Amino acid sequence: MFAGLRVAASRRGFATASTVNGFTEAVGNTPLIYLKTLSEQIGSKIYGKAEFQNPGGSVKDRAALGVVKNAEEKGLIKPGGTVVEGTAGNTGIGLAHVCRARGYNCVIYMPNTQSQEKIDLLRMLGADVRPVPAVAFDNPLNYNHQARDYALTLENAIWTDQFDNTANANAHYTSTGPEIWEQMQGDLDGFICATGTGGTLAGIGKYLKEKSGGKTQIWLADPPGSVLTSYIQSGGKLIERAGSSITEGIGQGRVTQNLGTFVDELSGAFTVPDEKSIAMVYELLHTEGLYLGASSALNVVAAVELAQKLGKGSKVATILCDGAYRYQSRLFSKAWLKSKGLEDAIPLHLKKYAVLD
Repeated sequence: MFAGLRVAASRRGFATASTVNGFTEAVGNTPLIYLKTLSEQIGSKIYGKAEFQNPGGSVKDRAALGVVKNAEEKGLIKPGGTVVEGTAGNTGIGLAHVCRARGYNCVIYMPNTQSQEKIDLLRMLGADVRPVPAVAFDNPLNYNHQARDYALTLENAIWTDQFDNTANANAHYTSTGPEIWEQMQGDLDGFICATGTGGTLAGIGKYLKEKSGGKTQIWLADPPGSVLTSYIQSGGKLIERAGSSITEGIGQGRVTQNLGTFVDELSGAFTVPDEKSIAMVYELLHTEGLYLGASSALNVVAAVELAQKLGKGSKVATILCDGAYRYQSRLFSKAWLKSKGLEDAIPLHLKKYAVLD
């Protein structure tokens, strides 16, 4: 019996070949999960990059580490300094972890629409959290602008500027993209994910497109209320942002500088309705045992749809951004689902997972 187990273990391998030094060296090298049930249903192969296994719990650990290391390399911050950012949640959590690990103070400005779980976690990590009204980017009181302005009042401080600091995209170009390419052994037909800052999609997309010689198609998935699908499908025309989504931290009203490094090379884009995203949250829990947030579910819906566009036997990868535990008071609440008009989007046999009142 144990001989068989040893053989199975040797096939799995380890994410890293040796021990790592602290939190920051534990970021990355996440598994790429084959989503068996969905893949068999459509006759293609769907893979999810398990970014929820980063030490801070999300894909944003990579961007947080990337922008801080970039500032250190440029001499913009010294030991004991302060890192300030405007974030909808996960980048702030990643930054709070990185700041604890590297000896910095952390100040986070965020829209007051974010889940209480995220706010509580940030405070538990020692961050100074400042929720502010959610207003458009062109409003001077937008949370990003408030973060920038506050950083300017401090000595030995940086505003990490996650949306327009291309060290964000570079972190994915040098880590996430190469990991996916190696894990897929250079055989990947498509990659798709939603975007907030644009760093994940731009960095991974640029690497995969270069390595595949253009064979791997790179697509953008959008939540309702975002303008990026329209921008890409119209050939570069921005419309006014309207509507909203249950997803957090994705969707945009503009083309950020991170996304701008790659947007013209995208193969296409489409929008995923909230009804499909919430249904996939429950489907992934039921069929794959994966407890994921709505943005991860949106990405999987998009990966399935892209695989269907590319045809039977295609291989498509996406990002599993974070776990559902940061949103469970909403996603698994009957009252919340009803308030959003989403209770009927969940198939009857999956409603048993909505255990909160």
